[in-house]
Amino acid sequence: MFEKISSVQNPKVKNVLHLGKASERKEQNLFIVEGFREITLAANAGYEFKSLFFCPEIGKAKQVADLVSYLSKRTTVFEITFSVFEKMAYRENSDGLIAVMVPKYLKPEELKLSENPLIIVLEKVEKPGNLGAVLRTADAAKVDAVLVCDPATDIFNPNVVRSSIGCLFTNQVVCCTSQEAVAWMRKQKIRSFAAALTASHFYHQTDMSGPTAIILGTEADGLTEFWLKESDDQIKIPMLGQIDSLNVSNATAIMVYEAKRQRNFK
Repeated sequence: MFEKISSVQNPKVKNVLHLGKASERKEQNLFIVEGFREITLAANAGYEFKSLFFCPEIGKAKQVADLVSYLSKRTTVFEITFSVFEKMAYRENSDGLIAVMVPKYLKPEELKLSENPLIIVLEKVEKPGNLGAVLRTADAAKVDAVLVCDPATDIFNPNVVRSSIGCLFTNQVVCCTSQEAVAWMRKQKIRSFAAALTASHFYHQTDMSGPTAIILGTEADGLTEFWLKESDDQIKIPMLGQIDSLNVSNATAIMVYEAKRQRNFK
């Protein structure tokens, strides 16, 4: 039998709510994951669970029950009422499951790379939704890693987990400074391409068949002068209308898939 919680005033419930704040996540070294798919991917990636909250009124599917049974051997499970779940949940349709986990922080030197790596580098990404969307692209294209440089958002923000549909756990994700990223890429002999309006040639005119890193900045300001100077080359996407830029996740997908096409999607 699992310990039951029926009050939103329960300290454990209140603490989950507190973890919605970046400062609390950092102080407690914990974060929240909702949903069967996301929690399963985190479990498969070897993340440490601190607790699991389960609402049987919502999570009636057999696969949910099987996951709860499996995770009960790894962590403490709390059975919560529908009213408590509604208070705790950040989104709809999360299968009645909310987990509290310990984040994993990789360093560049800990990355496991293929023989011909393809890397995504994001500078000062601000919006959790954009980061999550890029992580979905990274998973779909099976890039080697995503480097989040000088981030303006916490990669373990619940909205990053949600918008990435759990791809935060299927990718190798590193948070580091831009200087650390450049030093590491040079050591690995990875050629870097900065997405910039000042570029003289287009992404599809660029050879990205070898070890490659595609660097992207914020939608508002683009890349800083540091990356424009330190990257090996600059590339751009043809803009045929009246606007001069795309959403960063769209731009990432376009260029990453061109790099994959040049490799025959290997």
